[in-house]
Amino acid sequence: MSRSTRPLLIVVGGTDSVYRGYCVEQAAAAYPIALIDTKPPSRQEHLVVDHEVADTLDPEAVVAAGLALAARHPIAGVVTWDEYTLVPTAELAARLNVPGNSPAAMTACRDKATSRRLFAEHNVPSATSTRVDNLTDAKVAALRTGFPVVLKPSSHAASIGVIRVDTPEELPAAWEFAAAGAGEQGPEGSGVLVEEYLSGPEISVECVTQRGVTTALAVTRKEVAFPPYFEEVGHTVTAGDPLLPEVASIAAQAVRSLGVTAGVQHVEMRLTASGPRIIEVNSRIGGDLIGQLVRLATGLDLPRIAADIACGQIPDLTPTAHTTAAIKIIYPLATGTIAARDLAIHPGPEHPWLHQVTWLRDVGERVVLPPSGNLDTSRVGFVIVTADSAEEAQDSLSCLADAVTMSITP
Repeated sequence: MSRSTRPLLIVVGGTDSVYRGYCVEQAAAAYPIALIDTKPPSRQEHLVVDHEVADTLDPEAVVAAGLALAARHPIAGVVTWDEYTLVPTAELAARLNVPGNSPAAMTACRDKATSRRLFAEHNVPSATSTRVDNLTDAKVAALRTGFPVVLKPSSHAASIGVIRVDTPEELPAAWEFAAAGAGEQGPEGSGVLVEEYLSGPEISVECVTQRGVTTALAVTRKEVAFPPYFEEVGHTVTAGDPLLPEVASIAAQAVRSLGVTAGVQHVEMRLTASGPRIIEVNSRIGGDLIGQLVRLATGLDLPRIAADIACGQIPDLTPTAHTTAAIKIIYPLATGTIAARDLAIHPGPEHPWLHQVTWLRDVGERVVLPPSGNLDTSRVGFVIVTADSAEEAQDSLSCLADAVTMSITP
C-alpha cells in the first residue's frame, strides 16, 4: 500500500459500488482515504491509500482495525454512510480522539424505541410507539394505539420488516412478518415497535450538523409502493423546495433531541393533517442515491460535507445549482425470471435530461417482489433524470417508464 503524507480519512463500511460508490469517490477527491470493510477493496482500490478487513458491525473489531491504520498513518477523521456501522464508527472516532458523534447518540438513532422516547421527552412531533416482544403484547399495544398501526423492527433499516396493519384480524400474519425482520436487526435495539400510523405524504429532510447546530439543506419527496409494506420506489429533490422552511426546524429539533452533534442526517417524516411528524432520524446520507440527487439539484456535495465535518473542517454549504433531480427504481410486474429487459432511451446529447440508467439484474436472473423480495432481489434497475421542476421530472420518469420493455417468466 502507498503511504500518504497527509492525514487520512477512515471510511467504515458503505462501499457498495451501486448505491455508495459515489460517496467513496467524492470523499476521496478531497481527502486521502483508508477503508475498513468486510473485504479488501476491489473496484475502488485506486482511490484507497490503505485498508483493513474487519467485521464492520463489531465495535471492537472496527476499533482494532482503526488502531492498526493509525499505527501506520496520521488520521484526520472517521466517517460512515452505512446505517449499521454508525455505532462502531462512533466508538472508533472516540478512541482516536477525532471529531464525531457519541456512541450513545448513534445508539439513540439506531434504536427506534429510544428515538421515540427522546422525541416525546423533547416535544418532537412523532408517533405513539410501544416496544413489544410477542404477539400478545402486540395485540394489547395495537388496541391501545388504535388501528391502523405499523409494526417495525426496533433497529433495522430499508423498511425491512415494516408493515401496516388495518384490523385485528391482520395482526397475527403481520406479526410473523415483522418478527422475522426483527430477527436479523442490528444489536442496538430489540423487539418490534407497534406504532401509530402516520397518514400523509412521506418526505425526508437532508441535514448537516456542525458543533450541534443543524442546517436543513434539501427536501426529498418520496414515492412509497407495495402496500401494506413501505417500499421506497422513487425520490425527487428540488432546490429551494417550498417545504424546506416549514420542516427545517422540526428536523433540527429531532436531530438535537437524539444528541447528534456532527455529520449529515437523513430525517424522515410524514406530512400529516396535524403537521409534519417525525418517522426517524438516520445519522448518515440517505440511501437510493439521494446524495446524488441533492448534488444534481443544488450542487451540494453531501459526501464531501460529511468528510469535512469528520475531519474537523468547515464545509461549504453554498448551493451552486437550482434545479430538480429524481430517481425512479424499476421493479418487475411479477415475481419470476427476467426473459427480456431494455430501455429504448439512452443518456446522451439527444437526451441531456437523462442523467443515468443502471441495470441491477440481467436476463436470466430471478427477481422477487415484496414481501418475499428485498432491495437486492426485487429491483431490476433505476433511472435518474434532471429537470427545471418536479412536474417536468415526473413527466420524464413517466416517459421512461413507458419506454421500458420487460418480460418476466413466472
